[in-house]
Amino acid sequence: MRILITGVAGFIGSNLADYLLKKGYEIVGIDDLSYGLIEQVPPKVEFHETDITDREIFSLFDNIDIVFHLAAKNCISDCQLDPVETTRINVGGTVNVFEAAKQAAVKKIVYAESSAVYEGSSFFPTPEEDENPESFYAVSKMAGKLFADAYIRFSELNLIALRYFNVYGPRQDYRRSIPPLMCALIMKLLKSEQPIIYGNGEKRRDFIYVDDVNRFHELLITNPNINNNTFNIGFGKNYSVLEVFKIISKLLNSQIEPVHKPDLPGEAFQNLADISRAKDIGWEPQVNLEKGLELSIAYIRKYILN
Repeated sequence: MRILITGVAGFIGSNLADYLLKKGYEIVGIDDLSYGLIEQVPPKVEFHETDITDREIFSLFDNIDIVFHLAAKNCISDCQLDPVETTRINVGGTVNVFEAAKQAAVKKIVYAESSAVYEGSSFFPTPEEDENPESFYAVSKMAGKLFADAYIRFSELNLIALRYFNVYGPRQDYRRSIPPLMCALIMKLLKSEQPIIYGNGEKRRDFIYVDDVNRFHELLITNPNINNNTFNIGFGKNYSVLEVFKIISKLLNSQIEPVHKPDLPGEAFQNLADISRAKDIGWEPQVNLEKGLELSIAYIRKYILN
């Protein structure tokens, strides 16, 4: 089976490529390397450095069975600063991928939405129906959803939306001006530096380890009866930023205190996934937060700071 992954050099994409190659799948990868790193692309991937908004990608979809569309502009604070570029990539690029898949008669597209579409929700845990986007990033993801619904109505595409909550694990992009929480805290403490916490640290997030996410990805490949649906992908439990900081500090035996800076714009106070729909098709997360953090610390020690 041939599987195409957009954003294959990024965090989730490169982990997914590794996971599927070990299962014997043939992987074609697309990435423009604006965020991803070429060294994260597994050697056995048929890699193409190109932009998802370019119509030249259409030929790469020939003889593809399943597409995982993961490429996006996905840092909320960056998206708040540049809604035009956010729309070009997250809306225009997504429609371009859908159209390429339609013309190539691809059997199934699994595409990344985001828990950010629940930013305005006050119902926790949040079910898939409670959509209330607020930030430019969330609105761009919701626009992709509306286009997906239209493609389902007017074509034979089978589109599955995954609303990832806070995925963490190896290969998170620590180079960002504002890195993802887990790797930022771990790297600072390993270097005996004070980590930065934005706001008072009371924001709560539902964290899910990347291996659990890939187990769900595989389920979508192996089960042909999962069609035209939307799934929350989280752990079903949330933690405050300060709680995460304390767990990491304990694991590292660190006494370093964080530095607090003003809150970031456009971010919800909390998220918490209702994962009952995903559980109904046979998936359940297996890696708890402490175990996932232990694995993340081991990876950063071995591959980033070594």
